[in-house]
Amino acid sequence: MRVGTFVLAAQFPGQGQQEALHRAVRTAEVAEEAGLDSVWLAEHHFVPYGVCPSAVTLAALLLGRTRRIRVGTAVSVLPSAHPVALGEQAALLHLTSGGRFTLGVGRGGPWVDLEVFGAGLRAYEQGFPESLDLLLRWLTEQRVGAAGGEGERFAFREVAVVPAPGELIGGPESPEVLVACTSPKSVRLAAERGLPMLLGMHCGDEDKAEMVACWERCAREAGRDPDEIARIGAGHVSAGVVQLADRAPEAAEALVKAMPGWLKQGLDAHVTVDGRHRVMRDPVAYTELLCGLHPVGTPRLAADRLAATAERTGISRFALLAEGSGDLAATEENVRRLGAEVLPLLV
Repeated sequence: MRVGTFVLAAQFPGQGQQEALHRAVRTAEVAEEAGLDSVWLAEHHFVPYGVCPSAVTLAALLLGRTRRIRVGTAVSVLPSAHPVALGEQAALLHLTSGGRFTLGVGRGGPWVDLEVFGAGLRAYEQGFPESLDLLLRWLTEQRVGAAGGEGERFAFREVAVVPAPGELIGGPESPEVLVACTSPKSVRLAAERGLPMLLGMHCGDEDKAEMVACWERCAREAGRDPDEIARIGAGHVSAGVVQLADRAPEAAEALVKAMPGWLKQGLDAHVTVDGRHRVMRDPVAYTELLCGLHPVGTPRLAADRLAATAERTGISRFALLAEGSGDLAATEENVRRLGAEVLPLLV
């Protein structure tokens, strides 16, 4: 089982943005010290829900600060980025880190980001497959072009891939790529392209097991053999929340005390690009839901929940949000306890 931490760089009420970013960096550094497998970085624009606007940029910093741990994006929002530019960045981090970088990509939401960056709503609603395919070509081929008529959004003459991910000596030929999946459509997209999934913290084991089963079915329909399906499927990642305490009620109390204020402030700040109505979760009820779904409690309870999720879903990689208290010292302690008191129980 491979357990990592999920870093949102969340700005809690009363905190500054630099404080949130400092906590994000320290979380990653402590995660390596604690023996965790990976750190996953979120990306958001214009909202205090998360104040990191470029997951690949923060990944570059953290890869330079660490020596062993994997660093991944969860996720880089593909409709708001040019896939070639993102591919170049991914290749650069892949080569300079010795293969420790993972590129997680997703469709994002219908937010004002699409207007600010000039992508437009169509890039979100229909353009994700085209962007993903161009990105994957960039990470696997020596020269890439997008002639007019091949796609709706991108058209350019053939150019050389520099730096080429395949230049890495003694490691994988290209960086690992995952797709954030929230619907059967995105599950099918990932399966057809032979990519593992990143599944969100908002859904429980039953929903995740159904998505894994759907992915496997779509992979078979795409002509992949059982060995390939098993190999790729081992890369699925389940996102969640972790909060540890000597008594389970204390762990839940720490999150219920802090997270609703952050959720309300952060999620309320999202603005849609087209004025569509948004239905917001009740922040207290959502926090309580997360406490019930994920490893929130004693180290023994946390280990049991992770083991149960792995058994029910077949997923053995985890990205766990440890900053739910909003406090730097508490977050560092939480990550250290995850490494020292939970990981040994999972062996």
